[in-house]
Amino acid sequence: MAQFYSAKRRVTTRQIITVSVHDLDAFGQGVAHHNGKTLFIQGALPGEKMDVIINQDKRQYARATVKRIITTSPQRLDPLCPHYTRCGGCQQQHASIALQQQSKVAALERMLTQAAGFAMRADDVISGQPWGYRRRARLGLVYQGKTQTLQMGFRLAASDEIVNITRCPILKPELEALLVPLHAQLSDLQAVKRLGHVELVLADSGPVLVLRHLAPLCMDDRKKLEQFSHKHNLALYLAPDSDTLEQVSGVIPTCHSHGMTLTFSPRDFIQVNDEINQKMVTRALEWLDLQPEDRVLDLFCGMGNFTLPLGKKVKSAVGVEGVAALVRQAAYNAEINNLHNVAFYQHNLEEDVRQQPWAENGFNKVLLDPARAGAAGVMAHIVRLAPTHVVYISCNPTTLARDSQALLAAGYRAERITMLDMFPHTGHLESMVLFRSCGAGS
Repeated sequence: MAQFYSAKRRVTTRQIITVSVHDLDAFGQGVAHHNGKTLFIQGALPGEKMDVIINQDKRQYARATVKRIITTSPQRLDPLCPHYTRCGGCQQQHASIALQQQSKVAALERMLTQAAGFAMRADDVISGQPWGYRRRARLGLVYQGKTQTLQMGFRLAASDEIVNITRCPILKPELEALLVPLHAQLSDLQAVKRLGHVELVLADSGPVLVLRHLAPLCMDDRKKLEQFSHKHNLALYLAPDSDTLEQVSGVIPTCHSHGMTLTFSPRDFIQVNDEINQKMVTRALEWLDLQPEDRVLDLFCGMGNFTLPLGKKVKSAVGVEGVAALVRQAAYNAEINNLHNVAFYQHNLEEDVRQQPWAENGFNKVLLDPARAGAAGVMAHIVRLAPTHVVYISCNPTTLARDSQALLAAGYRAERITMLDMFPHTGHLESMVLFRSCGAGS
């Protein structure tokens, strides 16, 4: 008789244990140890004793959730958001801001030290308002057939499920105030079952709404949306597909930075925390020690967040970006702000840059602000340029640590390190490092 192999179904561990939490990682998880294994506990804080349920047991670590807190940390706070326990947007509202920053600084220092092989310490933290800081948000829209209601909100952690939200205290108040009336208006559309998502942006010129719809809107729906935009003094854009953007009402979005007025498309990348962004740009300009004869290269420049302020202080500034639309927007903003010593180029910086027209222009200072994947493709070129100063802005300490090795091996030293508290209450860790060549002086 034939025998068929049947793999044993893995049984999920539901063991309940008592532990003492001794640390908080950068992602807001409490850290404990049990049976010689590191235990990560969502919702736990250092100094707390608690009963936890182990729900994932790996060879080198385990994950758990809190069942009962026996001893409570004085750093524990009541979350301000009523959706905090379900929404996946924030992970650390239960921890004080001081503890959040402390844990992120420790994680940053640990990763950089491991990469360098010697101790690297952060000088300070650039911080701002911990609430009402986010000027951009994208909310999912899902129509529930069983209840015949529209869900509008952010996704549940590690899930595609939408958490319907009525409040979001990390949003700019002007955007948070739109949540309830916007949900009511979208629920009243004939196309309610064929909506994709909404994007809210607070420009200096006023709020902006982008609606992604999956089917053509009837005239009645368009009229309702336009009336909504007038009532709430916002610019309305309709997006029937990922490439099309139709402005229905309002003015072109603008923002201000270092004495300049910049225009942008609602889909263009802008830093969501403007207060920290302004402080970050100012700090980067200080670290570069800019002189009138400097030639500065800005890699991963976006729409010129750093390049344009640089251009006001140096002989020439060149920005390079992979997204063509951002390059066009940056060049336009340079023109309207009368910056004639600034040039922008489009190039995929993961590819070889040596044949690019800008690549050998004798830059003596470099700034780079890559995405989470880092800048591995251009580190060798930066070393070849031999700039005296390199400022690296990072949204991922893992790739920052990796890329730093190229500069350290080439004789640069990490002279200044700052943690940027760009996203309070979340696990995002942003930072900036000033590298200087050993021949650049003190």
